[in-house]
Amino acid sequence: MSEPGGQAAARAAELRERLDYHNYRYYVLDDPEIPDVEYDRMFRELEALEAEHPELRTPDSPTQRVGGAPVEGFGEVRHLVPMLSLENAFTADELQAFDRRVRERLETDDQISYAAETKLDGMAISLLYEDGHLVRGATRGDGQTGEDVTHNVRTVESIPLRLRGKGHPPRLEVRGEIYMPKAGFACLNERLAASGSKTFVNPRNAAAGTLRQLDPRVAAQRPLEFFAYGVGYCEGAELPERHSEVLEMLKGWGVRVSPLNRVVQGAAGCQAYYDQMLGERDELPYEIDGVVFKVDKRTQQQALGFVSRAPRWAVAFKFPAQEVTTVVRGVDFQVGRTGALTPVARLEPVFVGGVTVSNATLHNMDEIERKDVRIGDTVIVRRAGDVIPEVVRVLHERREGHPEPVELPAKCPVCGSDVVRPEGQAAARCSGGLFCAAQRKEKLRHFASRRAMDIEGLGARIIEQLVEEGVDGREVQTPADIYALTTDELAGLERMGEKSAANLVASISRSKDTTFARFLFALGIPEVGEVTAASLARHFGSIDRLAEAETDDLEAVPDVGPVIAQHVHEFFRQPHNLDVIAALRARGVNWPAIDYEPDVLPLAGKSFVLTGALETMTRDEARDRIQAAGGKVTGSVSGKTDYVVAGKDPGSKLDKAEQLGVTVLNESELLELLPDA
Repeated sequence: MSEPGGQAAARAAELRERLDYHNYRYYVLDDPEIPDVEYDRMFRELEALEAEHPELRTPDSPTQRVGGAPVEGFGEVRHLVPMLSLENAFTADELQAFDRRVRERLETDDQISYAAETKLDGMAISLLYEDGHLVRGATRGDGQTGEDVTHNVRTVESIPLRLRGKGHPPRLEVRGEIYMPKAGFACLNERLAASGSKTFVNPRNAAAGTLRQLDPRVAAQRPLEFFAYGVGYCEGAELPERHSEVLEMLKGWGVRVSPLNRVVQGAAGCQAYYDQMLGERDELPYEIDGVVFKVDKRTQQQALGFVSRAPRWAVAFKFPAQEVTTVVRGVDFQVGRTGALTPVARLEPVFVGGVTVSNATLHNMDEIERKDVRIGDTVIVRRAGDVIPEVVRVLHERREGHPEPVELPAKCPVCGSDVVRPEGQAAARCSGGLFCAAQRKEKLRHFASRRAMDIEGLGARIIEQLVEEGVDGREVQTPADIYALTTDELAGLERMGEKSAANLVASISRSKDTTFARFLFALGIPEVGEVTAASLARHFGSIDRLAEAETDDLEAVPDVGPVIAQHVHEFFRQPHNLDVIAALRARGVNWPAIDYEPDVLPLAGKSFVLTGALETMTRDEARDRIQAAGGKVTGSVSGKTDYVVAGKDPGSKLDKAEQLGVTVLNESELLELLPDA
């Protein structure tokens, strides 16, 4: 006889609470209180209750981990905060150099406290909790955008579907690694082999392949596990002062963190932890390919900030890589999305690090010359974890005859523009930036970005469609083609309706009215950032004079040295680039004329830092007006800063300015210094 609804509901709630508690004891504390048979009995009882009373089944019930119906495809997830990469260190010297840079940037001689963690060889994952309940799981993807794999994440038993305790923030993004233990990987491969299915090469591939299954029932049958390594986003609550305390907070909420985490002191403490983990590596139940060190104090992390796609406050110290010998059969040059030419060795295929490798990077011409790599040479190839295989060195003792040297091509293998390699620089680049197909997506993305032409709505997804599919049989090749797009053409793109298309066309039209400095920055000339673009705009006043400038003329500009001068000179010597610029101007892209000389600009030589929200203009607008008046806007306060402009809710930059005695201006005082807009 079935239980009355009220009793069944109470019993189901009790069982869910008890199962959740014992999951916490088992996975988070590694200290189970009951045998597996007792856990299984309660689990089956809950299953039976929910089967008899389906209305009692909740999304966070332990029974819901078994997986529901297959999904049709992977949705796209925009990360609330980018999931960045880590700087790598491979030697003790590189680790010490990292520690030295940290202390120099923090201006301290004291030892730094580092949170030390093992680097799991799995797949990075983002878990979003709202009011304590798991609502989304996403892969790292490109760092900005990942894939929605919630249906598979929910099957991982060591990931809590509901946070324990109280005080959870309204929104909390937990970041960690999903991996497959060694024993589980071996059993999975045995099962796959017995059924005649393809086996996985290594546990990392098995974890990644499982997360990308459309059917969550497949994932539920595979032994995935999870460790958290931090918080990416927290809304409505303050995080603890130290990263190690953040991990303890997560542990208290039922989120699994590695028991091998430590807090160590200075480079010596980091090295000792590395040595210990390297010695224990083979005995661990899961694969690790190194250790990670993070500055423990979060205030120090914020002060250190980020560079490119990596934080300055963390480093991954990789374990020694696996190495094998093979033969170089040829060398090709690949053109990257920024125009850099990378030499790639075509190898006699060889098995290393769990995969068959037939290509390996040679990095650049300096590396080729330093290692004296030639076609036909026997070389040592290294593969460290999932990084691109590289040629470590040549076995010159095995060289026979006169192998063919590797030469840098004079013309881009993609578009035929000149290849430029400034004196003293390792990287060689294609100079056809606005035309080269290999750079097309990146150049268009940069051109449309907020600090460049600021075309709102023209993001990476739409650019990818425009480049790969075109519109109505017409290819979108250069930035000038953007200004020929129509509402009807854009409305035909995937996930783009009539209203969105009209809004984008309006945004494209608005972007035609810009500044000379923004336009120069948008062109994506190598090494020309916002500050340099502003200096070039002020100095030359018009794009025609800039295009005719020789390298000596360019080097006379503040912030422009020989390397930048050569990049700018070569850019304007390519007919393709000039054609695109002419087409942009013909389609209405314009900017106010600059009538004054640099030496009479009212803010010439003055350095500014902006902090806090302004009322009458955005910070981007303030930056543009300061630069137009000859000033320089930087991101950090130093003794060389002339003014800090403080708006509403200023950050630590205001405190730094007051400590250094830097003049602080409010918005009204800044407006008094600026010429009329």
